[in-house]
Amino acid sequence: MSTRTWESLTLPAAGTYNLDAAHTRIGFVVKHMMVSKVRGHFDSFTGSVTVAENPLESTAELTIQTASITTGVADRDGHLRSDDFLSVEKYPEITFKSTRVVGHSGDEFTVVGDLTVRDVTKEIELTVEYGGAGTNPWGQALWGFSITTEFDREDFGLTWNQALETGGVLVGKKIKIEIEGEANPA
Repeated sequence: MSTRTWESLTLPAAGTYNLDAAHTRIGFVVKHMMVSKVRGHFDSFTGSVTVAENPLESTAELTIQTASITTGVADRDGHLRSDDFLSVEKYPEITFKSTRVVGHSGDEFTVVGDLTVRDVTKEIELTVEYGGAGTNPWGQALWGFSITTEFDREDFGLTWNQALETGGVLVGKKIKIEIEGEANPA
């Protein structure tokens, strides 16, 4: 893999890189019944990152197939696919498109972009930790990353909930996104 040094980081050469689905996980966490957390992920997605000569001008795109949501519980997954939540028949995709990199400190970058869920688009901010670049044992170039963000699901029309007898609600408003992954040359 062709790499370069930029501000003491070894970065991949400028170019377009596709997410490696076999080594990328798009996960989420949400509070359940005010006392615990439910974790899930999406199995089907595509994405790419175009690394610019000036890394602060890089861009990224991601498309997630909503029907691929899984939490390990079939009934819950069916409910999440229903009109109460993702409404996968009407809205088969969640998309993200970066608009700018607003800064960085060491290996951590702050990326701003447009997230679209259920045809509602809102600007969100991602914390992107660059994991490094390398070559796998079969000679394929790759680089890694970790991404986190948090947003209010109700901002995207995901408003279904149920009040609890003990106070509070069944499903928390805040969703934390956790992405771990690798990218390879396109």
